[in-house]
Amino acid sequence: MTMIQCISPVDGSVYAERQAMGFEEAAAVVDRARKAQRSWAKRPLEERVQLVLKGVARLNEMADEVVPELAWMMGRPIRYGGEFKGFNERSNYVASIAADALAPMVVEESASFERRIEREPHGVVFVIAPWNYPYMTAINTVAPALMAGNTVVIKHASQTLLVGERLVRAFVEAGVPEDVFVNLFLDHDTTSALIAAGKFSFINFTGSVEGGRSIERAAAGTFAGLGLELGGKDPGYVMEDADLDAAVDTLMDGATYNSGQCCCGIERIYVHESLYDQFVEKSVAWVSNYKLGNPLEQETTLGPMANKRFAKVVREQLSDAVSRGAKALVDPKLFPADDGGAYLAPQVLVDVDHSMSFMTEETFGPAVGIMKVKSDDEAISLMNDSKYGLTASLWTQDAERAGRIGREIETGTVFMNRADYLDPALCWTGVKETGRGGSLSVLGFHNLTRPKSYHLKKVTK
Repeated sequence: MTMIQCISPVDGSVYAERQAMGFEEAAAVVDRARKAQRSWAKRPLEERVQLVLKGVARLNEMADEVVPELAWMMGRPIRYGGEFKGFNERSNYVASIAADALAPMVVEESASFERRIEREPHGVVFVIAPWNYPYMTAINTVAPALMAGNTVVIKHASQTLLVGERLVRAFVEAGVPEDVFVNLFLDHDTTSALIAAGKFSFINFTGSVEGGRSIERAAAGTFAGLGLELGGKDPGYVMEDADLDAAVDTLMDGATYNSGQCCCGIERIYVHESLYDQFVEKSVAWVSNYKLGNPLEQETTLGPMANKRFAKVVREQLSDAVSRGAKALVDPKLFPADDGGAYLAPQVLVDVDHSMSFMTEETFGPAVGIMKVKSDDEAISLMNDSKYGLTASLWTQDAERAGRIGREIETGTVFMNRADYLDPALCWTGVKETGRGGSLSVLGFHNLTRPKSYHLKKVTK
């Protein structure tokens, strides 16, 4: 019997554990979801949409349980109130566009012919969700998949073990049939075996690059659709005409919020030489104001990283960079709660370059490197010097310039004067080792359905 455990970063205790399901038991659950899919898809679209929204509302009613539960599982301070703002925004937006996104594309409707392309659900959608934003990342796929007529099987990371269970409970209590949305507790081997057995019609995975490769290998030959959001090393570029204070506030928040554990968090910043000194000074002051501590205490603004092994990676990258000439500017004495384990003080490094893993490998912690640049061309070259490509944050007063630079950057999303945000009206996608596919927006619905063509000839001659 394999037990899956969530080790709390708050105190290192076992916060939750569940028994992993074996292949046969899990396959039977998935088979029931496949059987339930046809009747679910036959329900009117508006009925499916409203049931999903009722599930969202039911989860909101659980906020007093959800918020501290998240703090215990992955360390986000309770003062931030969980993930309900983004969770609700994304759910409501996809609900508002569902009818248009799924409407037939009519080519001809005449006395002689009806020609159109309709959207059909894939069948069973498997959502493998991460621990860093376990509700928001999951709802990106869960809501539109259910609305489109798919059934959904969800599996969460062990670090946020209870999230899938709670999500399903909320939706079922709101009226979604039990076999339409189900949660599985699985180890890696059983997950791969289910995928390889062709149990799923579409698989959405958010996680590491190596995890994505494992999913691709398991799915090889099954012809199941894949959506993969993997690693990131998102850059910011502060130009000479930027609003300096706004840039500091947004980019430092983007680098350190959630202890830096954000898919689209800012991990490296390039600043025009005319603003560099001021930007660095203000950034260090901004980061130094954090209060690192127990996430269950209201005054805590920075909690522990989700696991001490994640913090170990950040410390190793910082140490390596400093050994190669980088300078750490945030005084560690300001953060006595840093225990060498999951509790990690934030840090700003200068005198960094791309020979350091800190500037090229995903850090996923509350630390950021800042480099001085002389021109747009230099900044573009450095931003593109990465195997990842999720977002890039450009700071300027000139939208035309931002658009021109954006077209040169190898990334999925270009922000101007904003960072670390997911706009549900736009497709969330990445390039290079960040992954493939896209969620949300009209295109998200298209990825969760397949086209079916109708060529109906009304005459026989």
